[in-house]
Amino acid sequence: MVSTDWQDDLRNRGYRLTPQRQLVLEAVDRLEHSTPEDILVEVRRTAGGVNISTVYRTLELLEELGLVSHAHLGHGAPTYHLAERHDHLHLMCRDCEQVIEAELAVAEPFTEELRRRFGFETDLRHFAIFGRCESCAGAARSGEPDAGATP
Repeated sequence: MVSTDWQDDLRNRGYRLTPQRQLVLEAVDRLEHSTPEDILVEVRRTAGGVNISTVYRTLELLEELGLVSHAHLGHGAPTYHLAERHDHLHLMCRDCEQVIEAELAVAEPFTEELRRRFGFETDLRHFAIFGRCESCAGAARSGEPDAGATP
């Protein structure tokens, strides 16, 4: 369900919580890390007249307003999640495609080394680290078929 905070956030910035914005926010909330196409499918369960360009425009506005955030979890479209959830790293299993959220502090030694050696300030919130989840890595070590692999 849409939080009154979302309504207040939009109103304080001179925007209304239109039915389309509400549907997109609710879909992002339910689906967590999802592409605009996934969000469209979810929105259309309630409102059949919404099109993909409406979803993209709405996501763009909601991101500008700080209500949603995106990450790149592969070569396809970015995925979106609510910004009110803490900033986090995305660990993406190459086998089963599970997305694991990890605190940014986990990468602090790495980001500190980049800062120290190269003067480089990182922003890891929008990208994924690819590898294998615990289940798939265990299956690979034991020689079993990937436990969570998608067909």
